[in-house]
Amino acid sequence: MAWDDDDDKTVYKVVINHEEQYSIWPADRENPLGWKDVGKSGTKKECLDHIEEVWTDMRPLSLRKKMEEDAKRAASQG
Repeated sequence: MAWDDDDDKTVYKVVINHEEQYSIWPADRENPLGWKDVGKSGTKKECLDHIEEVWTDMRPLSLRKKMEEDAKRAASQG
């Protein structure tokens, strides 16, 4: 039998980790280690739509910070 999202009655929540990466998780389960709620829950589609709206930069936080530091260093040397 094929998996059909329309039959999925699970309530999901949107979670985020320390690198500001998003995922969904069943709302009735304890979050995986290192992940925290962002305050959005609903169907899988609602949660994925929310993530698509708010997660505009897929780079991990540590990479974004390093790239910003490198850009500032290059600008100050220029």
